[in-house]
Amino acid sequence: MPVRLLVADDEDIIRNGTIKYIQLHSDRFDKIYEAQNGQEAIDCILQYQPDIVLLDVQMPLKSGMDVMREANRAGLHPVTVILSGYDEFKYAQQAIRFGAKEYLLKPVKASDILACLNRLADELFGKETTLSDSGISEQGNRLVRAAQEFIAEHYAENLTLGSVADHIGISGGYLSTLFMQCLGTGFVDYLNLIRIDRACCYLEQNYLKNYEIAYKVGFRDEKYFSRVFKKIKGVSPKEYRMKGR
Repeated sequence: MPVRLLVADDEDIIRNGTIKYIQLHSDRFDKIYEAQNGQEAIDCILQYQPDIVLLDVQMPLKSGMDVMREANRAGLHPVTVILSGYDEFKYAQQAIRFGAKEYLLKPVKASDILACLNRLADELFGKETTLSDSGISEQGNRLVRAAQEFIAEHYAENLTLGSVADHIGISGGYLSTLFMQCLGTGFVDYLNLIRIDRACCYLEQNYLKNYEIAYKVGFRDEKYFSRVFKKIKGVSPKEYRMKGR
């Protein structure tokens, strides 16, 4: 069952980074709202009634404790996770008094936050294992799409399986597995397909030399570029250029 989540934190980097990580690594949260101060958090709770709230303690206008207090007065009791950089027991005591389920101390990794939120969502609505028709999780498909988008923008750079995996926040081994499951090809073969596809455009324009094209699309060796090109297209770059003419 989809879960509505509110992320309230006045630090843009933390708030935006957390939301991006959750969207990228989980399909559990149907709606993710955000608030950059306590008053926005209260307004959002009253208007949208999120199921779970990730709430910073120290925010402008109203504190996290103020937010919980006003939500309780309105008869709303979202499952609340307190996020605070203040390692003081009194905050934990107040948070628990107002109904907080968890108390996380900054700095905390986004993966740990998501694990906490998923566990609470499981407690609320039961575990969810949504799979696509092919048996691949929607999360896996989303991670592959994120990798494809990154490759499309950076194919000319010195990309590796590890660098792309780091960008989307997973291990290289997991990304390699996802590529085989979702695309039926390995990472290197997919990257080469993208690079050769771009190389064909340059060859058709017919104003750059082969070694220049090789470097433009991410190859650092012209001979390797030619071998890969012929393997994929069945002809050499020179022959492809001549056919284009």
